[in-house]
Formats: sequence, structure tokens, C-alpha cells
Amino acid sequence: MRAEAGRRARTAGVALALGLAAAACGDAGREAGTETETVVAATEAPAFASPTLQAVKRRGRLNCGVHEGLVGFAYTDNRGEWRGFDADFCRALAAAVLGDPGAVRFVPLTSSQRFDALRGGRIDVLWRATSWTMSREISEGVRFAGVNYYDGQGFLVRRSLDLASAQELNGARVCVQRETTSELNAADFFRARSIDYRPVVVANEEAARTAYQREDCDAFSADISALAAARTLLPNPEQHAILPDVISKEPLGPAVKRGDEAWTSVVRWTLNAVVLAEELGVTAANADRLAGESRDPQIRRLLGAEGDIGPAMGLSRTWAKNAIEASGNYGEIFNRNLGPDSSLDLARGLNAQWNARPGGLIYALPIR
Repeated sequence: MRAEAGRRARTAGVALALGLAAAACGDAGREAGTETETVVAATEAPAFASPTLQAVKRRGRLNCGVHEGLVGFAYTDNRGEWRGFDADFCRALAAAVLGDPGAVRFVPLTSSQRFDALRGGRIDVLWRATSWTMSREISEGVRFAGVNYYDGQGFLVRRSLDLASAQELNGARVCVQRETTSELNAADFFRARSIDYRPVVVANEEAARTAYQREDCDAFSADISALAAARTLLPNPEQHAILPDVISKEPLGPAVKRGDEAWTSVVRWTLNAVVLAEELGVTAANADRLAGESRDPQIRRLLGAEGDIGPAMGLSRTWAKNAIEASGNYGEIFNRNLGPDSSLDLARGLNAQWNARPGGLIYALPIR
């Protein structure tokens, strides 16, 4: 009997212990659950809100910073209308945000003014043939939203000098623009090769071209696209050649003020929409028809026939369609301003689509 009583006592003790343990686990579980819920609440995605987008909508106009005059990229025609590769992207962004490609104010800026204008709020976006570099993101208070043109720095010289390479420029006077990557890259190029040269530092592209034309320098160094543009404005373009040397990588693209991540996204995805349109065969002329007829899910998402991508960014459902109809797809913008339909007649090269033959670096991020 005593043995049976002992077993019952031990069983009761174990049951009590298990009960207490279970209760403790329940309390701990509830506490842990509370903590987990708190963590989840604290890490929920913030709302997609952009002070810059709100300001642009209130104003009814996009302020777009551009080059003060660079053939092919941003310049005024005989009627005072802004034209060019960058100008067309400004219009595409205005169409995406406001539904009106004409709702844009072009603000011409020198290289020394551009980042001050962005930080100070004079412009909403800088689309001015500006290279994306690490130091600019760190020290200039800006963020780059993407790359719309892959360039590189080169040298423009007179054919009469009979030069085959920039490495033959020993002792030469080289025109470069102040406060640009061109000035720094030229110094790096000659220093790395122990080549003596004399920099002729000027305020802007026009001043560099004028100095070169006056023969104040033997070579003009800048982005190759800018050199091609400058050559078209010289009295006898055929007497000047761009040397084969490419001394740098210059990824050009739109920049915005640091601190408004949602606005960076709006600019980034508008650029990507225009790039993706070319990949999918969507043009300014057929965008409206494809929005109604296409069964391709990618095209339908892009043109707003399905999905809520636009409203999720605070834009209309047809934001991308508006941008494409305003300026065309990437290939249309390139050909019209820089390619075969322009005075520059530049090859696509690195700026061909990734799946072209031969392929380039233009690659749209997925819109889904």
C-alpha cells in the first residue's frame, strides 16, 4: 500500500511539474508572440510617399535640369524649343508624372551649377549627361536613378597632326572642362603613363570647343558623344578626328536629391519603362493599340491594361504608356537624337539592347 501511495504521489508531482512547465511555456509563448508581433509591426514596409512628387503635382510642372547647350543631348532649336536625348527623357518623365509631356520647365545648368541646383530645389531631376560616380553620391548629396547612356572619354584632334593614339600627345595642350570627370580622367591617363601634358581648363563645353577651334589647345578631351557633337559645330568637321583611345567609363544618367527614395523610384522606373518598351516592341505609334489588343502579360502590365503598378507609385495606371507615347521607346529616342536620324550618327555600341546582335548594356529591370 505504501508503495502504491508513493507511486501516486510521484505521478501527481510529475503532473504538477508538467503543468507548471506548460503554464510557464504558455506565458513565455504569449510574451514571445507579443514581441514577434511588435517586431513585425516595426518592420512593415513604409508607405510609398514622395515629397518631390507631391510638389511636382501641386506645381503642375516638372523642373528638369539639362545641359546649357550640347547637340544631341540638350539644346534649343531655331524656334527656341528644347531638343535632344536628355530633353526627351525629361518629357517622358513629365508625361509619366503629370500626363502631359509639355508640363516641363527646362533649366539649363553648367557643370559647376548642376548639383547645387538639385540640392537647393531649383530642379526636381538632373538629366544633364552626368556620370554616375561613387564620390558624387557620397559628397554631392545626390542619388542616381539609373543609366540611360554608356559613354567613355576620348580625344578630338586635328587630322593634320597625324596622330594614331592619345599616347602620342606628349607635351600637348589639352582642353578640358572645369569640375568634371573629364578633367580628372585626363590627369589620371597622362600620369599613369608618365606623359607630360598641359591642361587648358575652361568653364564649359562651348568654351572648350572655342579654345580648340582657336588652336589654344592641341586636343579636346571629353565624353566621346560630346566630342562628336562638338565636331559637327566646327567649320570643317572632316578635318578633325576622334582618336580610338577610350580612357574611362562614363555611365550617364538622371540624378535626384538624396533623401526622397520614392522619387528616385519614380524616375528609375520611368527610365526602365522606356527601355523595356523597345525590348517588347512597344513604340509611340502602337502603344495605344497594344494596350487594348496585346495578350502578352509584360506588355499589358507596362501599358496599364492590368495590374496596379502606377497607382502604387502615386501615378496613373497609364503612367508608362504616357511616357512612351510622349517620346517613344529607348531606340526611338536614341535614333532621333544620337543615331542614324541625327547629325551625330552614332552607333548604338554599348547602348544596344542586351539581347541585340551584337548585344549592348541596355537592360530593363523587370516591371511586375
